Amino acid sequence: MSDALVLKFHDIPDAGAGMLALVGGKAANLGILTRAGFPVPPGLCITTEAYRRIAELAGLDEVIEALARVSATDLPTLNQLAQKARGLVEAVPVPEDIATAVRANVHGPVAVRSSATAEDLPHASFAGQQDTFLNVVGPDAVLEAVRRCWASLWTDRAVTYRTANGIDHSAVRLAVVIQDMVHAEIAGVMFTANPVTGTRTQAVIDAASGLGEAVVSGEVNPDHFVVDKPSGRVKERSLGDKLVTIRSLAGGGTERTSAGSPGSAEAKPCITDAQLAALARLGANVEKRYGAPQDIEWAIDADGTLWLTQTRPITTLFPLPPNAPDNDLRVYFCASVAQGLQRPLTPMGISAFRLISSTPARLIGIPVPDPMKGAPIFTEAGDRLFVDITGIMRSHVGREILPRLLDVMEARTARILRGLFPDPRLSLTLRSPLPFLRRITRIALTIGLPALAVQALLNPATAHRNAARVEAALRVRLAPPDEATPAQRLKHAEHALGAGVLTVPKIAPSAIVGFAMLGLANWLLKNIAKPGEIQTVLRGVPHNVTTEMDLALWQLAEDIRKHPQAMKLMLETSVSTLAERYREGSLPPAVADGLASFLRKYGHRAVAEIDLGLPRWSEEPDHIIGVLANYLRLTDPDAAPDVQFARGATEARRTIKDLSRRAGGLRGGLVRFALGRARALVGLRELPKFLMVTVLGVAREQIRLIGVDFAKRGLISKADDVFFLTLPDIRAAVAEPDTAPDLRSLVTTRRESYERELGRRHTPRILLSDGTEPEAVADAHMVAVAGALTGTSASAGTVTGVARVILDPTGAYLEPGEILVCPSTDPGWTPLFLTAGGLVMEMGGANSHGAVVAREYGIPAVVGATGATEHITTGQLITVDGTSGVVLTAQET
Repeated sequence: MSDALVLKFHDIPDAGAGMLALVGGKAANLGILTRAGFPVPPGLCITTEAYRRIAELAGLDEVIEALARVSATDLPTLNQLAQKARGLVEAVPVPEDIATAVRANVHGPVAVRSSATAEDLPHASFAGQQDTFLNVVGPDAVLEAVRRCWASLWTDRAVTYRTANGIDHSAVRLAVVIQDMVHAEIAGVMFTANPVTGTRTQAVIDAASGLGEAVVSGEVNPDHFVVDKPSGRVKERSLGDKLVTIRSLAGGGTERTSAGSPGSAEAKPCITDAQLAALARLGANVEKRYGAPQDIEWAIDADGTLWLTQTRPITTLFPLPPNAPDNDLRVYFCASVAQGLQRPLTPMGISAFRLISSTPARLIGIPVPDPMKGAPIFTEAGDRLFVDITGIMRSHVGREILPRLLDVMEARTARILRGLFPDPRLSLTLRSPLPFLRRITRIALTIGLPALAVQALLNPATAHRNAARVEAALRVRLAPPDEATPAQRLKHAEHALGAGVLTVPKIAPSAIVGFAMLGLANWLLKNIAKPGEIQTVLRGVPHNVTTEMDLALWQLAEDIRKHPQAMKLMLETSVSTLAERYREGSLPPAVADGLASFLRKYGHRAVAEIDLGLPRWSEEPDHIIGVLANYLRLTDPDAAPDVQFARGATEARRTIKDLSRRAGGLRGGLVRFALGRARALVGLRELPKFLMVTVLGVAREQIRLIGVDFAKRGLISKADDVFFLTLPDIRAAVAEPDTAPDLRSLVTTRRESYERELGRRHTPRILLSDGTEPEAVADAHMVAVAGALTGTSASAGTVTGVARVILDPTGAYLEPGEILVCPSTDPGWTPLFLTAGGLVMEMGGANSHGAVVAREYGIPAVVGATGATEHITTGQLITVDGTSGVVLTAQET
């Protein structure tokens, strides 16, 4: 069958997707629908074998080779090459055997549509990238439409789309669908899930009179409906003006006629509620057949018969967790985003988190049947980590505590959760606080929290000595074996992941006391402190391991300045070359020795460092070398980070003195004590995560060495492939080394999924089990100072400067004084803060990581500014008001 020129829909096997290479995505789907008994107009497919012959005759190799060298951003060159390819294809006459096959199988008016092999796929729909021709009459006209379909594989938009999605132009072929024409009275598009909110129980239907082309092409403002699929009830309706109607002409082709009047919706919808309910039922059945939400084109003819003309997956929906129930609403909180990570995690990164989660779960009394699967509340979707917080949402205590914690860590998420409280599906089931109090008391006593908190309050130096002891003891436990079998290395990695989390309750109480003291001072200074004054107290806070890391890198830059030749090399050589020379050992000693010293202490850190599967700075120092070169460009001594840090500390002490004086008397003494303790203790908030990342670095090294062994044995292709396995995968392979399976195909599948998810630009903070993203439903919180963006005040002060939008800090360059605009941050971002003039962050709250570090450096900052990376562009002049939480662009300032 692989050399077939023509296949009728019912001849395409039921496993239609397996025929993709021969018939393309659209025809494969029509084959599935036809054989499943859905109302599809009869038709046939001219297979990709016909196109292959045309492409060979056209001689496209030279164009394809040229396209492989062009960037997705070079649109003029892409368009020029696309035009050349179209011309080559259009110049080739249709071979006679293909023409004969078409003439023998086509009768009456038909629609002629392209069906590419990279089209209507689960991860990329390619909707509208190739051409469609409607109401084509006569064999010669059909053959001409077929030729134009072949050429449309090379439209400007199709070439650009493939380039942007990393799809090899030489691997794509095109089949052509020829389908009996439905002379529609009503037609349109149906999504079997709400594409805006993600809700899987809703069908969204756009409808207009005449052919569906007017709706698909956007030429008409259609009637719009949202239908509840289970009941068939119309939940929302919006009538369009339907100014254009496209209908078939008797002799072939179509005509556009005007209907209605501009700006006014017709009073009567073009489709009845009964027809909408029937459409929703049919859509639900199609979705069930595919096991995924669908984007369906449909038509209703003059007899009232409903037809499906094509279907494709909806590729923009965020996937659901695999265990999401159908009838019991669950609320999932994205732990990845909470840690400042928009990108997906590697399979090993997720597996490590699952194992880590089992220890605290058991500590608080949650049964964990299998530590490798982790706490039962952990799940994943889109290669991101999610936590099922439904139980917290249905608890009176949970509703009180969780949003308050998020107010200072991720304020936007707190607002989303509060917006869910009225939902009757999340009614309270646990009203008494006693179970929570008993559990908290048991945990506090188990870890000795009261004693640790009292010690920290009475003598912060004791807290710091305790933290140093905890770190030293952990490092002893983490000491890796010099020689070990893969099984022993796995055991050490698993032991490390379990032990590391136990450091958190030994250090966190001291930081909690610091923040409690800050809260006490805030209460004591109500109506006394001015906006932003208490934030000033947290500038230049000592004992913050992340700040110490950034300043250590700055000190290295200062040391390099003393060596002009080394500095010249750093400023004039590419980062990749510098990194290669560091690995070779050929950098000047002033750079090599200092960098080696820095990496010995901080080399276990990385951008997106919570993902064990990603390289550490010690493995790939390119990012740190780039930041170091950036530091060397800062020439104003007064703007030096260490100078600013010291200035901030002095200002903080002055502010404490002033606030206590204004409070006066006993209250003033309490203010001085509380703010002093806050400065002494809040810096410890970064240490537990620093130690956890240390643990991840140790575990990663052991797993990497297992990967070296697996690669030598041919189980995987290269050592780093091991991070696309999970801990259970490795355990199974090392348990029976002589019969270990070939893991290469598993790695390939997971890599493909991971790389697709890398292209996803948006991850929901909160996701419901019916697919709804509550933030998409809620009113946008763009604020309304002349269209400005608003978020949460994170670090007081105002700065006007040039914006630099950075989505990934790896290799990013920030001119001194530029304002950093980013989705979120983790410690891997913070070296950029030292030269930033200000910070705007889409995620976070007043005490999120980025906010804390910005305050310590005295950088005006606004966090939780939704949509900042989309509404602000690099080079734009913006003003960041860190006191009021407002970001103004140049036209608003």
